[in-house]
Amino acid sequence: MTLTVRRDVPATAETRPICGLMGTVRLVAGMYLVIITKKQKVGDLLGHAVWKALDFDVLSYKKTILHLTDNQMQDNKSFLTMINSVLHTDGFYFATDYDLTHTLQRLANTSPEFQEMSLLERVDQRFVWNGHLLREFMAQPELHKFVYPVVHGFITMKSSCINGKIFEWSIISRRSCFRAGVRYYVRGIDSEGHAANYVETEQIVQFNSAKASFVQTRGSIPFYWSQRPNLKYKPKPQINKTVNHLDGFQRHFDSQIILYGRQVILNLINQKGSEKPLELAFDKMVTSLGNGMIKYIAFDFHKECSRMRWHRLQILLDMVAEMQDDFGYFLVDADGKVLLNQEGTFRSNCMDCLDRTNVIQSLLARRSLQSQLLKMGVLHKGQQIEDQADFEKVYKNAWADNADACAKQYAGTGALKTDFTRTGKRTQWGLLMDGWNSMIRYYKNNFSDGFRQDSIDLFLGNYAVEEADWATPLRDPKDWKFLTLPIIMVVAFSMCIICLLMAGDTWTETLAYVLFWGMASVVTGGLILFNGRDFVDAPKLVQKEKLD
Repeated sequence: MTLTVRRDVPATAETRPICGLMGTVRLVAGMYLVIITKKQKVGDLLGHAVWKALDFDVLSYKKTILHLTDNQMQDNKSFLTMINSVLHTDGFYFATDYDLTHTLQRLANTSPEFQEMSLLERVDQRFVWNGHLLREFMAQPELHKFVYPVVHGFITMKSSCINGKIFEWSIISRRSCFRAGVRYYVRGIDSEGHAANYVETEQIVQFNSAKASFVQTRGSIPFYWSQRPNLKYKPKPQINKTVNHLDGFQRHFDSQIILYGRQVILNLINQKGSEKPLELAFDKMVTSLGNGMIKYIAFDFHKECSRMRWHRLQILLDMVAEMQDDFGYFLVDADGKVLLNQEGTFRSNCMDCLDRTNVIQSLLARRSLQSQLLKMGVLHKGQQIEDQADFEKVYKNAWADNADACAKQYAGTGALKTDFTRTGKRTQWGLLMDGWNSMIRYYKNNFSDGFRQDSIDLFLGNYAVEEADWATPLRDPKDWKFLTLPIIMVVAFSMCIICLLMAGDTWTETLAYVLFWGMASVVTGGLILFNGRDFVDAPKLVQKEKLD
């Protein structure tokens, strides 16, 4: 790739306006350029425009793909579909002159040399989703100004007014591109200590040139466990019994402590049933580590809030109130002087780190915001955010939107329990919507998530395509059971219905037929469930860790 001046571009060349370059990717047909073709302004952060990328195009360097065989063409088409499927997962954001990958506190504690670097050189690699696509650009400093690091997650910016004072309020959720993937195929941690579904969420307030920020993190339970789909509604989690969990566990928390300071783990999973072994193992590992910088709190969210008793979440908030006051938040006055630093974070998790986690994060963030707005002089002494009806509505909806965005990216549907986040109470309609979303999640997790996982692995460079590849893992022949058993089950079930509708000469004859075909469909259904893993859509490109 070379940089040329405009006069060297032939007058006959076709030109088109674009909003940005995402980078390049190699597929079977050769190199492709990924461009942003449509953007929307989200708002201004500290005077810098923040954009959401809405549409993309993937342009081939080659004029034709006729040099490929039919199989290669098919594979190239599949890879292109994968790249496009990631690009059209909602939630890509960029800024042309601001570093979105770092929190305000990290940016404030940097050296003058850091400030001189280009955006590409100074980013936090955990949150750059086009890092793999930018490899060619990274090697050539003169190209750096033409590309931007793109983050994936959720950003909202709202201008709000309390007591006649206008302030800017934002949420930035940055999804990690390490151990990225979909709900059931990516759980736990990898050998580097990167946790699945890891998201850093920062809430920012700007008022009269003063700025405040409160950071929280979420991430999968940080040891080696899996929960592969197998057609059951809730597959049983499996803890790997053959590896040393403590190495990866320690790596994870060492990096968290370096980045964020003290850690308070809020483990919200059930303390009975299939989730119980995970809770016991997590507790045991924190104790084994014996690190005074880490505190572990287990709170059985479902048990405590069962039968619509959502007010009981206050128990957890009261339990951690003193720790939250100790951690504080990041605060800079109007002159740019740092008044406070945040000295620790809450690391929340449930099984998916989506629904329960987001509810708790929104409550902790509101408690922090209460303190920040008082300190900045927006709220008067004795006033509560909860009593500011207009702002409370904006606040709850923004956090529910954050929940939906994170859930769509990991589980394929909007979040559950958002009726509570939006309204402050659990509703019957909310329960119905949760049921609907759970059904869609079940279908996607079993029958389309393998493709989604492959798409993410290809996009992030976990799987590299060789140009003119003769054999790719995409053409993986299905086992005979895959087609035979479902056909037998459908035929048997249909025959059972037909026998019921078209009764024989005697009721005994009808009963015999119904029993025979009914048993045939039940036995086949049982065999399908028993061999559940053969029937789900599994990833083909990257062999995920094999667990016991």
